[in-house]
Amino acid sequence: MNIFAEFAERVKAAVSSLGLEAVNGHALDLSRITVESPRDPSHGDLATNAAMVLNKQVGMKPRDLAEKLAEALGQDADVREVSVAGPGFINLRLAPAAWHRVLASIVGKGLKFGCSTMGGGKKVNVEYVSANPTGPMHVGHTRGAVVGDALANLLAYAGYDVVREYYINDAGSQIDTLAKSAFLRYREALGEDIGAIPAGLYPGDYLKPVGERLAEIHGNALITMAEVEWLPIVKADAVEAMMDLIRQDLLLLNVKHDVFFSEKTLHAQDGNAPSKIDEMLDVLRGDGLIYEGTLPPPKGQLPDDWEDREQTLFRAKDYGDDTDRALKKSDGSYTYFAADVAYMRDKYLRGFEEMIFVLGADHGGYVKRLQAVGNAISGGKADVIVRLCQLVKLFRAGEPVKMSKRSGDFITLRDVVNEVGRDPVRFMMLYRKNDAPLDFDFQKVTEQSKDNPVFYVQYGHARCRSVLRQAASEAPDLDLTDSTFADADFSLLDDSGELELISKMAEWPKIVDAAAETHEPHRVAFYLYELASSLHGHWNRGKELPQLRFINTDNTNLTVARLALVRAVSLILASGLGVLGVDAPEEMR
Repeated sequence: MNIFAEFAERVKAAVSSLGLEAVNGHALDLSRITVESPRDPSHGDLATNAAMVLNKQVGMKPRDLAEKLAEALGQDADVREVSVAGPGFINLRLAPAAWHRVLASIVGKGLKFGCSTMGGGKKVNVEYVSANPTGPMHVGHTRGAVVGDALANLLAYAGYDVVREYYINDAGSQIDTLAKSAFLRYREALGEDIGAIPAGLYPGDYLKPVGERLAEIHGNALITMAEVEWLPIVKADAVEAMMDLIRQDLLLLNVKHDVFFSEKTLHAQDGNAPSKIDEMLDVLRGDGLIYEGTLPPPKGQLPDDWEDREQTLFRAKDYGDDTDRALKKSDGSYTYFAADVAYMRDKYLRGFEEMIFVLGADHGGYVKRLQAVGNAISGGKADVIVRLCQLVKLFRAGEPVKMSKRSGDFITLRDVVNEVGRDPVRFMMLYRKNDAPLDFDFQKVTEQSKDNPVFYVQYGHARCRSVLRQAASEAPDLDLTDSTFADADFSLLDDSGELELISKMAEWPKIVDAAAETHEPHRVAFYLYELASSLHGHWNRGKELPQLRFINTDNTNLTVARLALVRAVSLILASGLGVLGVDAPEEMR
């Protein structure tokens, strides 16, 4: 039950009952009518903009139209009070029975309350992390991994058919550097003193096991080979080892991808068949999307791959990019961008009309070009959404955290998770909007206080479960199953705190839809903190006012109704934490 959607329909019905006619003779457009929570709770429970968006259509002043509409809405049995504010906003205060129906819906639907059908089964590809397979995950990857995974969870919860994808950059120059770095560790594993790691190679100790594995498999056979011979062998083994390491790191966060897509497959040829990149070039050429030409020099420092020669160019500027983009260099070799275009086309051919990329903040320049590619290769049918994750700064009690020795020059995901646990990492990475910088303090995220959001929310769920266990202990003959709660007499819940708690829970379906529509999972984290705060606040009132306590052994019906309220809070907290990929603990000590 989405009370906001339900009352939006009631508002539209009230508009229709007034018999209003559009000044242009057309049917009234009611699509912009919304029902929201008022910014100031003292104004009411719900607010609608109906008069503000219809006044011009019917040729009336917003305030005059609002007065007429308010009178019609006042006839609704679930509306206790109607008021008009400002230039024409209509505020509604609902009768308790309306909130009681919401509570009954929550208890009846359980963890499915809030699950949406807005996605309609649409296929969505969410690509996230996609770190180069050259070392362990670092803290910068951590935020992208969590945001991408939570976004995928959220979209699935909202009714989309979601595929989680990781793009393995295993065909670039960085893989040659990885192989040469691993080969150095291989020589070390054979007993050679390699001295200091040369500049330009990866210095981290994480490559030592790779070298040892190469020595175990190949003995000293690689030493006798020329670089052109050993390089592909070492590349394959090193990439496999790094991807195993990355998967293990991601599992620490409970991040699991459905697809690991290898860039190499875009370059590969099967016999005389063209590669996927060549196939893409042929199709785009046939569609008039590429041409042979030159590009003006970019402003500022010239990139290493810029050429003042004729190249194969993609008409990116025609599709919203700042400039056309090179696909093939003057020497006939592909650019990195060529693989990006072939990859995007491959996704589209797999049936994805919505493709989401979760990238680091340093990829801001990729947004327009990715959107241009998606628009061009799909004929405007595909939506390409890019979410950038800003940097994470690590602190301990306010002091910057030093680098990890194991990694060589960065702080690893494993370091962070091993110190504070998966749940604080996941929740706090989502407790800021993805495009806002994030300060992560190891000490603060492990504090047991209201100032630690993950503790406060998880404690809310644990508190609910504790109340239910206490009830089972104090009233062993009481049936505390969900079927009993569903049949509770909710009319007994008439305290303002109880009704406010239900109204906060009623927001959950709307939060899900809004967060999914805007691709902003942080909204779920914010909402859960607010719901937990409402629960803790009401629980504290019961400490001061015994008549408000959840368990009253002298009044069984009231106890069951209040325990149903507690059960409902636990269900929504568990659902929301599940979307974020965070545990909902049964107890916390």
